[in-house]
Amino acid sequence: MSDTYFHPVSGFDLPRFAGVPTFMRLPYVPPGHERFSDVQIGLIGVPWDSGTTNRPGPRHGPRQLRDASTMMRAQHQFNGTRPFEAANCADLGDVGPNPADIMDSMDRITTFYNEALAAGIMPLTAGGDHLTSLPVLRAVAKNGPVGMVHFDSHTDLMHSYFGGTMYTHGTPFRRAVEEGLLDPKRVVQIGIRGTMYDEEDRDFAKANGIRLILIEEFHARGVEDVMAEAREIVGDKETYVSYDIDFVDPTFAPGTGTPEIGGPNSFQAVQVVRELAGLNIVGADMVEVSPPFDQSGGTAFLGVSIMFELLCVMSAQM
Repeated sequence: MSDTYFHPVSGFDLPRFAGVPTFMRLPYVPPGHERFSDVQIGLIGVPWDSGTTNRPGPRHGPRQLRDASTMMRAQHQFNGTRPFEAANCADLGDVGPNPADIMDSMDRITTFYNEALAAGIMPLTAGGDHLTSLPVLRAVAKNGPVGMVHFDSHTDLMHSYFGGTMYTHGTPFRRAVEEGLLDPKRVVQIGIRGTMYDEEDRDFAKANGIRLILIEEFHARGVEDVMAEAREIVGDKETYVSYDIDFVDPTFAPGTGTPEIGGPNSFQAVQVVRELAGLNIVGADMVEVSPPFDQSGGTAFLGVSIMFELLCVMSAQM
C-alpha cells in the first residue's frame, strides 16, 4: 500500500476542472523536494521538439497531456488495478530544455533523469518529440544495454538527415544502438508503416537483429499473438517501453507531426500495453502528441489514457 500523500486528488473532493493540473492530479514533487526520495514512479514532462524535421508542436505536449490527465481516476476499469495504491507516484515536473541547442537540451534531460534514477524512481515520460527517448535512455541504460518494446509508425533508425544531421526524431534508436544503450536483439518495433525514402533504416534493423513487425503483420496476427512474440523477444531482462502516439491510426490520434494511415484503433492502442504485464520495465515514454494538430484534444486524452495503462503495468512491479 502506497503512502496516502501520493494519492491523486479525487473528483469527489475537487472538480476536475479546478485546481492546478498535474499529471493525473498527483502531488508535485520536483527534485529537491523533501519527499523526492519517497517517490517510486515519477511522471516527467519533456517539453521539447528540437528534433522535429517537419511539423513542430510536441514541445506543447506535456502541458496538454497534464490537462487531459485530470480525467484519469483511481482504478483500471477492466483488471481492477489501483496504481496509486500500488506505488508512490508523483509529478516530478518538467525538464527545462534549451530550445536553441539540441546537445545542451539532451544533457539537461539526462542529468534530470540521472537524479531521478539515483533516488530509485522509475520514470514515465511525456514528450516531446521522439528524440527525447535518446537522452532518457542515456540515463536508464548507463549501466548496460536494455531491451525495448517500441510502438510506432516509424523505426526511428535513420542514420542522419540533411547530409549529416545526426540528432533528429528519426534517428534516436540508431544512436541508442551505436552508443550501446539498446541491445538490438532485444528490440521489437511494432506497427511500422507509411511511405519511405529508401530501405536504409530497415537494412540497419535486419543487420543488427532488430525485429520489425509491420502493420500488415500486426493486423493479420492480432494483438495477443504479436505481443506474445514481443514478450519473448525482450524476455525477463530490463526493458524500456517507447510509445509514439502516431502508432495509432490518425482517425483516433490526429494530433501528431507525422501521421500514417492504417494503424490500430484506440482500443488496440491500450490492449498492446496491457499485454506488457510481467515484463521487467525500467522506464517508459509517450511521445509526439502535438497540440497544434489536436483541435479536439482527443489525441492528448488518448495519450494520457495510454500513460495510465503504462502506469498500471509499471506499478504492478512494486
